[in-house]
Amino acid sequence: MEKVLHLQTYIPSMMQWLKSETGLDDRDSKRIPKFGKFRVFLENNHAGELWKNRIVDPGSDISLQWNKVFLISCLVALFVDPLFFYLPTIVQAEGSTCMAIDLKLGITVTCFRTIADVFYLMHIVFKFRTAYVAPSSRVFGRGELVVDPELIARRYLRTDFFVDFIAALPLPQIMIWFIIPLIKTAQSDYTNNALVLVVLLQYIPRFYLIFPLSSEIAKANGVVTKTAWAGAAYNLVLYMLASHVTGSAWYLCSIERYATCWKYLCEQDIETQTRCQSSYLVCNNLEKPDRKAWAGTTRVFSKCDPNNASDPNVFDYGMFSNALSKQVASATFTEKYLYCLWWGLQNLSSYAQSTNTTTFVGETLFAIVLAVMGLVLFAHLIGNMQTYLQSLTARLEEWRLKRRDTEEWMSHRQLPQNLRGRVRRYVQYKWLATHGVDEDAILHQLPADLRRDIQRHLCLDLVRRVPFFSQMDDQLLDAICERLVSSLITQGTYVVREGDPVTEMLFIIRGRLESSTTDGGRSGFFNSIALRPGDFCGEETLAWALVPNSNANLPSSTRTVTALEEVEAFALRAEDLKFVANQFRRLHSKKLQHTFRFYSHQWRTWAASFIQSAWHRFKRRKMAHNLSISESLSSLPLLEHDETETTAAAAAAEEEEIPSEPEQSVAVKRLALRFVANTRRGNLRVKDVEMPKLVKPQEPDFSREGRDEGGSLF
Repeated sequence: MEKVLHLQTYIPSMMQWLKSETGLDDRDSKRIPKFGKFRVFLENNHAGELWKNRIVDPGSDISLQWNKVFLISCLVALFVDPLFFYLPTIVQAEGSTCMAIDLKLGITVTCFRTIADVFYLMHIVFKFRTAYVAPSSRVFGRGELVVDPELIARRYLRTDFFVDFIAALPLPQIMIWFIIPLIKTAQSDYTNNALVLVVLLQYIPRFYLIFPLSSEIAKANGVVTKTAWAGAAYNLVLYMLASHVTGSAWYLCSIERYATCWKYLCEQDIETQTRCQSSYLVCNNLEKPDRKAWAGTTRVFSKCDPNNASDPNVFDYGMFSNALSKQVASATFTEKYLYCLWWGLQNLSSYAQSTNTTTFVGETLFAIVLAVMGLVLFAHLIGNMQTYLQSLTARLEEWRLKRRDTEEWMSHRQLPQNLRGRVRRYVQYKWLATHGVDEDAILHQLPADLRRDIQRHLCLDLVRRVPFFSQMDDQLLDAICERLVSSLITQGTYVVREGDPVTEMLFIIRGRLESSTTDGGRSGFFNSIALRPGDFCGEETLAWALVPNSNANLPSSTRTVTALEEVEAFALRAEDLKFVANQFRRLHSKKLQHTFRFYSHQWRTWAASFIQSAWHRFKRRKMAHNLSISESLSSLPLLEHDETETTAAAAAAEEEEIPSEPEQSVAVKRLALRFVANTRRGNLRVKDVEMPKLVKPQEPDFSREGRDEGGSLF
């Protein structure tokens, strides 16, 4: 890392020196090619130095992606290597038979094998640049990474380098294109045995590399495949790969047994005039005169023909007779490959029970290995594939068992049919909504910060649909979203009844609810509204939570809430709402108070009833006032008549010299008459019966000191 830092400071200083000495700048690199090339050269060397000193974390995404790519390349390489076994072939020509090498197939297989070898070389380079966890630091946690290139190289050379190096060598290519052409004896059995030995020598370490690769991917990712279908396909590919290898080995062994028959009979062939030579079995010598003369008189081909049933001395090929009797070795590559693949798959699945072997030791050992390998692969790979496929329906099977237990419980308790139907609808609706996944259990296993972000992603947009919560800031909404829990309500379910304690506040996501009230059972009073997505119910808990000194008793519901259809909602429990109200005093603001009152159906009902009651009182008072005015106008002539009589009596008394009452007594009488008239008017006004007052719902306290005085809506 010091070299990298030194190089980072060295390049800018060199470029600055060149600019000062030559008077050039960055724009001159387009006009002067040498200056631009020198700059590009320095930048490329800088990038190369950075890559040279880069160490890859074994748990990083780069390492994980490379391991997956290399695992696929390993599977392809394991598929390509057995194709070398199909290179020997039997050619039927001019009534005789010979052996040859399929050059087109050899070129194709060599190209694919070389590409696979490049991936193995890249993996070796990658392992030299991959850090490892120090064994002494694994006491707690993940451990400490060792990033020193020298220590990484030493450890790799001591552990896995030899296996990787053997797996990366191009041994089959060297054998096919260099060693076999140099063999002058042209003994086909020796050639086949050497090819088998080379391929098996590399196939074992290449097959071994799959297991540490799968282990590293599982450590970094948890599993090799993320889905059950991918896991089943992966195990099926491994099983098909084993069938491919088995069929290829069976084909090569069939060719080898055919060559063994030729060699044995060629040594015993003394009846012909031309002595049999092993070179006659190769197609390169097919046009030689001696070979043609020998082919016309020898009985080697007839005695080695598995279809010659008339000859009792025909060679017994045992389990390889099908490949020769059906002329698989002489067919095209596609035909021979598919037939050999089917043979390998059939015998692995049946544990080699359908094979008919001879007493030949090699053939018997091959049959034993085939039976054991079939048993192990079927138990492991097919067992794993069955496990992956069963995991697809594990949730469904678990739900089916729970539903069966529910049915048995309802039958045992003799529940009526209407209750059974409601239980079945709820179980069915919960399965359709969650598919048997316990969301709360999953969220509680996560860290608090991650759980908060997930809840924010799931609930924030839905909560902001509620007009009351749209006025809050993000911090308060995060606290509310963190405590929301999902709630599923089936059709016809009573969420809460009027007079029951309110335990939670519901925010509707989907569906409709009916909210009704009778104002505590008042006769003649009924109010009903429909709650849709974006509405809420259970607002009594908010009023209860905002009171600083509220008791432990939950508030009573003023409405009855029923589900008109299946409803999905988020529920905020009263205890959680109380906690949020105590932690965030912004819930006590006047703005939120008026927003809550405006959108609360309880306050809307009270406001409508209040306005209606006030209007009725106003109308009755106005009617009483009009009646009193009309009665006052009708009583004015009577008062004038009484005053006239009093005045006449006073005048008569003066004339008759009768002493009159004092002026004060006359004033008292007048006041008494007016009092009587006013009393009549008052009695007329109070004759009307007053309207019963509607009790206003309990108003939340939005201050720390106590309740607001005059906190009315108007």
